[in-house]
Order: sequence, then structure tokens, then C-alpha cells
Amino acid sequence: GREEAAAGVLDLLGASRLVTLTGPGGVGKTRLAVEVARRSSDAYPDGVWLVELAALAPSPGPRADPDAVNAVAEAVMRVLDIQEGDGAGGALSPARRLAGALRDRRLLLVLDNCEHVVDPVAELTATLLPDTPGLTVLTTSQEPLTINGERVWPVPPLPLPSAVALFTAHAGSGSGDVAEAEAVAELCRRLDGIPLALELAASRVRTIGVHGLVARLDDRFALLAVGPRNAPDRQRTLRAVIDWSWGLLTAAERVVLRRLAVHSGSCAPEAAETVCAGGDVRSTDVFELLARLVERSLVVLSDRPEGPRYRLLESVKEYCVEQLCVAGEFDAVLEQHSRYYGELAVHAGPLLRGPEQQRWLERLDAEAANLRSALDFAVRHGAGERALRTVNALAWYWVLRGRPAEARRFLDAALAAFPAPAPSPSPDRALATAWRAGIGLLQGESGNSGDAVLAAYESTEGTEWIDDPLGRATALWFLGFAQMGSGDVATGESLVNRSLDAFHAIGDPWGTAAALSVRARHAMARGDLDAVRRDGERSARLFEETGDRWGRLQTVFPLAALSQITGDYEHAARLQRDGLAIAEQLGLWTEAAKRLCGLGRLHLLTGDHAQARACHGRALKLAREQNFRSGEVDAELGLGLGARQEGDHDLAEHHMRGLLAWFREVDYGPGITLALAELGFVAELRGDAEAARTLHLEGFDIARELGDPRAVALAVEGLAGARAAAGRYGDSARLLGMAAAARDSVRAPLPPAERGDVDRVSAVAREALGTAGAAGFDAEFDRGALLDTVGARALATA
Repeated sequence: GREEAAAGVLDLLGASRLVTLTGPGGVGKTRLAVEVARRSSDAYPDGVWLVELAALAPSPGPRADPDAVNAVAEAVMRVLDIQEGDGAGGALSPARRLAGALRDRRLLLVLDNCEHVVDPVAELTATLLPDTPGLTVLTTSQEPLTINGERVWPVPPLPLPSAVALFTAHAGSGSGDVAEAEAVAELCRRLDGIPLALELAASRVRTIGVHGLVARLDDRFALLAVGPRNAPDRQRTLRAVIDWSWGLLTAAERVVLRRLAVHSGSCAPEAAETVCAGGDVRSTDVFELLARLVERSLVVLSDRPEGPRYRLLESVKEYCVEQLCVAGEFDAVLEQHSRYYGELAVHAGPLLRGPEQQRWLERLDAEAANLRSALDFAVRHGAGERALRTVNALAWYWVLRGRPAEARRFLDAALAAFPAPAPSPSPDRALATAWRAGIGLLQGESGNSGDAVLAAYESTEGTEWIDDPLGRATALWFLGFAQMGSGDVATGESLVNRSLDAFHAIGDPWGTAAALSVRARHAMARGDLDAVRRDGERSARLFEETGDRWGRLQTVFPLAALSQITGDYEHAARLQRDGLAIAEQLGLWTEAAKRLCGLGRLHLLTGDHAQARACHGRALKLAREQNFRSGEVDAELGLGLGARQEGDHDLAEHHMRGLLAWFREVDYGPGITLALAELGFVAELRGDAEAARTLHLEGFDIARELGDPRAVALAVEGLAGARAAAGRYGDSARLLGMAAAARDSVRAPLPPAERGDVDRVSAVAREALGTAGAAGFDAEFDRGALLDTVGARALATA
């Protein structure tokens, strides 16, 4: 796995006379150096020479001690068989004698394992190179020499494919069994791709097996405690490898390294400065100590555009956790970690609303593992108030990122850790209750219906909210937001209207925009298109002013739907594409699923069934990956609509039966009416007039309760089809007239692309009735325009 590295180091040696290979213990620096030396031997007439420095005593201080420099020089002289000499030459230091001996030679000197004598090696190399033009030096060390002219090649752990190949070669395994291959990959990942660790593990395969190794990796130092007898002492066990590096650290470096181990994954510099400080280590010292640990290859630096991050290899982390326990610091440092990340969450919460949204989403993404650890610690150690504040701050982040399972787990844990206090009320607990109910509703959690939302709403009333008006407004808004798409529409509207009043009262433009965007969607469910336009456009302006890109996404649906209703598909598609681009840029995959569904619907309207299937299929995949139940529903609805349009009635019925059950479970009227209409049309197209009438009648009754003229019209159009299928052509024409009048009442006549069912039923009735005379189609149609809903139902059931 080092072919590319070997070629790169050879190129460096051609451009520089001093190259240092750096990396953690056991990563394979020596092997790479030896291979490079072997390949380059023809370039050095006086040979390539390996000088092993591990046996030398560690350098006593930060500066090069003359005796230590001489010890390194003497080690080189022994390998090169250079005698000490006598006479005048005997008065020279070993370094000077070595320089003189090498003056006219052309050779490659490999100085191996320099980390414990890095200062004397640097001093000696800086002395030799100017006076020996034919000398090239290749060193291996856990940290660079840091002298002029040095070129550094970091030797990383092996990538997974190479790590697997190395392990398999040493273990003699590779049966082709899938389970074993997965276990080998897991083992290589958890051993960080460190070759020495992999070889130590491979030596245990014959006695414990690959699956046994993986199962026992939590005790890796005991597991990997037997190595080759001919290996140096420092490389016979995994513990010995890290002991060697640990022993070279200063006391302050050890403190920072062991405290860094409480972080999950990686951390930012400011986190390390807070969590690793204490005692004799000041926060202002931590950054420089971290830099030293990076140089010593004990801390891995990830250089990112948003700033550096630091992490430990897993084996180093396990070792440092042991050291934390030995020092008696484990719980105290975890407490610091939990406090820091709890405060970070509270700071980030408001910044997820506005122009800083993307940066803080990415910051919380990077800290997700640390935030989980901090919350787990707070819950386990009785810090219930901190846990509640943290989950309330993170709830919106979890919603944006489509992580409902994580949200539910931590909200439940925080609520359990902080029982309802008496007699003093808790605003944090009431807000967490609202988040929990809303997230459960969004995900279609079993047993979480409108009743649960109402119960959560009631908990937001009363004296506990006097000191937290923003929290109360947020709770009301989110419960109304969650109600959209499942649950009682009237309850959702009531909640949102109350939240709008509350946000107005405290002068919160983001909250006002958010409430208006939900109210526009509720208005769409009722068929109040004027309210959709009014609230949707105002919400869009406010979100634009606040710089909130998620908010701009929320106005796509109502405004695109208005354009779709009026037949302006080009404008609707532009809004959906712009929204999809924003969602993808922010990594809001649940929102991306919604926009894909919007585009899929438009493709259905323009007759592009292949693109409609592609968009809805991609949306369904995204929604399932995010455990986004309402997104799955929307995508399946589009697939069902498309299946009927393409004539696949069995597939259409399959989709719609499942969706109808879901909509009934969550008591979402608009969804129920649409599913019933589609099933009714399928029955009619199959020639089952009575089944069609039964389905459309149920949808009609629910649409009347909703008060949505467009939903009523859809059900009546379905009933017209059922009447025509039963040979009642006059009834059919009158019902079509009543449906057209209902749509005209809200200025939303069917655009041409959506007239397929109406035109089909009209053609059947018109052919049977003709167009002339009192009983003609047109006359019956005009009579139907005068019907009200009572008359329409009576006609459909006659």
C-alpha cells in the first residue's frame, strides 16, 4: 500500500538532501525508508546506510546537549566503520570527525527512529550537510527535525483496501466469506490502518479468529500483547508502541493529550482550549501544546476551510482514557466537555435562523458526535436542566437535518432526567414537551395524533411561560408546523395563529415569517387561495430580509402551488428548482425530497412520466434515508398518481390503499380526500360504478367538513364519473357543472393539463345526451352550476 509514497519520497530525495518521514508509532516509517533506500541505491556510489537510533538514551532537554549530539555521531560512525583516529584529528568532536570522513563521499544516510533524540539529530544533520555536498539524509521520526532545507513526508495509516490486504496476508485468512470480510474491514478500521497493530492482530487469528478479535477490541492492549520475538521491545505489543511515544512527552503535553481523549471524533481548537485546560495547564497554553502533539504524530490535524480540527487515532484514544483514569480526572474532564458543548448548542440555536444558518449547520454537523456525548453525560449524571436546555437548542437542528430518531431519543432522555418540578414550573421542560410531540407527529409516530399535540399545546399555557415569551411562541408555531400534513387542520391553524400573535408581540421577524409560511400552507389545505398568496408572499419577503435560506424554501410550496393551479407550470418549476438548489447547498435532504416531489408533480402535469418517476423515486429514496415519513408519503403519492395516468391501475391502487391507511391513522383530511378520489377513479376506470360512488361520497363528505371548495370539486368530479359509468348521464353532467362552479368560486378553474378525468367523463356524458334541447349536456351542466353541496349529494345518491 505504499507504492505512491515510495515514488513520492524518491522524488523528494532528488530535490532535497534532507527528507524526514513522520507519523505515529507502528505506521511503517522504517519500512518505507528502507524500501526507498533500496530503490535508490544506484544513485549513491558510496552506498546507502541504515543507522538505528532507538537504543540511544533520550535527549535530556529541549536543546541539543553536546554529549547527546556526539552519541548520535558515534552511532553513525559505528555503522559506517569510521575509526576515531589519533593525533590532531583525535581532538575533534565526533560530529566534526564524521563530517571530515564524509566530505568526499556520495551516500544516503538513513537515520531511523529519531523522535527521542530529535534535537541532537537536528544539530548533527545541520552540521554535516553544509560540509558534505555528497551526503543525503533520510530520517524517520514522529516529529520533524525542523531545520532549514528539510522536506517532510507524513506517512499516514494505510487506506482500508491496503490495510485489509496486509492483514489478510499476515493472517493467512481470506476465505471469501462475506461475514468474515466485513469483520476484517471493521477490524482494520478500528485499528486505524496502523500496520504494526494489524500485524499484531493477525498473529492472533489462529487462536481467536477474526470475529473474536473484533469482539475483544475494547480491550485491545491486552488482546495485542504478543508480538514477534525478534521485534524491538518497543514494537512487541500495542501498548509498548504507545508507551514509547508517551514517555517522550512533557508533563503538560501528557495532560493535554489525555484530556483530548474525551472528545468524540474530532474537536476545534477552542473546544480543546476549554476542555483540556485546568491545573498547571492554562487555556492559553493549550494551542501550542496541541501543535507539539501534532508534530509528534500523536494528534491528527485535519485542515479544513472552516478551521483546523484535532483527533486521536483510536488506539491512542483508548490509551489516553486509561491515563485519564489513572490521573483521577475522567469524570471531571467529561463534565467540562459536557458543559462546553451544552453552551455551544445554546449559542448556536438562534444562529440557525438567519444569514449565519449554513455556517452553524456545518459547525453542528462537525460537532454532532461531541454533542451526543455531552448530552449522554448530562443525562447519566443528573444534570437534567442542562440536558433540557441543550435539547431545546438542538431540536431545530435535528429537524433541519432530518434526524428524528436522534431528536426523540435525547428529548425523551432529557425529559426523564428532569421530571416535572413542583411547585416551581419549568419553561425548559414545557418547550421540550412541545418539541417532542411535534417531532413525533412529523414522523408519524404510532399513537401520536392531534390529541398529543393538543396536550403539548396545553402545557405551553400558564405561568411557566411568563418569563419566556419566545419559547412559548416557538412551541405554538412548531406544533402547528408539525400538524401540517397530518392531524386536524383546524387545530394546526389555531396553533399557528396564536404563534403569529405571539411573535408579533415580541417583534420577531423570523418567527412571524415562519408562522405565515405555515398559515399559507393551511390556507392551501382549505382552498383559500387569496390567503395563500397574501401570507406566502409576505413570508417570502420577511425570510429574504432575515437572510434565512431554509425559510425561503418554506415559501416555495404555497407560491409554486398557486402557479401550478393557474397553469403557469414554467414559473412553478423555476421556484421548485431554485428551492432544490438551496436545499442541496444547505444539505437539507428532507427539504430536497419535498422539492423533488414538487418537480415530479409538474412533470406529471406536462406528461413527462419518465421524469416524474425519476423525481418521485429519488425523493422516496432521500426520504427513506432520512427516516422522513411525510416525505415518503408525498413521494408515494406522486408515484401512485403517475401509475394511474400511465394506466397501471393495480400499482396505483397499491400506492393509494397504503396512503389512505396512513392519512386515516394521522387524521389528515386533505390527504384522505385525495386518496379516496384516486381510488374512486381507479374503480370507475375498471367499470365498478358502485365502488367508485362509495369512495367518492366518502371523500365528498370529508371535503365538505374541511371547507375546501377545490377538494369538494374533486370529489364531485369523481361522482360524475361514477354516475356516467352507471348510465346516469344527466346526473353526471349536472355534477360536472356543480364542480366547475365550485372551482370558479375560488378563481381556480382546472388548467388544461389537469382536465383529463373531467374531459373523459364529459365526453361520455356528452355523447349520450347530445348538446341540444332541454335534456342536452350543456343544459344539464348549466343546471348543475346552481346546485349546492346538499343538492349535489342528493343527486349522487339518488
